[in-house]
Amino acid sequence: MSTDAIVILKDDHKEIKKLFKDFRSAGPNATKTKGDIVAKIIEALTVHTYIENEGMYPAVREAVPEVEDDILESYEEHHVADLLVMELMTMKPDHERFDAKTTVLIENVEHHIEEEESEWFPEVRKALGRKELQELGEQLLELKAKAPRSPAQPSALKKTVDAIIK
Repeated sequence: MSTDAIVILKDDHKEIKKLFKDFRSAGPNATKTKGDIVAKIIEALTVHTYIENEGMYPAVREAVPEVEDDILESYEEHHVADLLVMELMTMKPDHERFDAKTTVLIENVEHHIEEEESEWFPEVRKALGRKELQELGEQLLELKAKAPRSPAQPSALKKTVDAIIK
């Protein structure tokens, strides 16, 4: 497994996009299956946004000031995703707006992934050397090991509160 920070985040993106594909292909009446998939999406996004917010973004913001606006936008995109995730957690999969809310979450996250991968990951790779990206990746893996798995856990809730207060 690579410890390159960008590779780690892109691997997460692939996993998350696969879950999105699974949701979309589940079919209109696959309520239980969709509920199970959304539970996996919520866990994957909770872990991923945690390691980005706590590890990647602060490090990149300091080391690559040219992408600060992108980082600030990413924090806000995470905040929107966090709100949708919290709402989905309280909904039953047979709720009339469950699929619609999940679709909005998916569209928001796909946009976010596209911006990260096409706009600022290349700038970060140019600005940071291989060694720095590997060290940062090691930090991300440590964060991932202790990351919240549910948005209701205190460390995940702190992230949501920070988005409002900071």
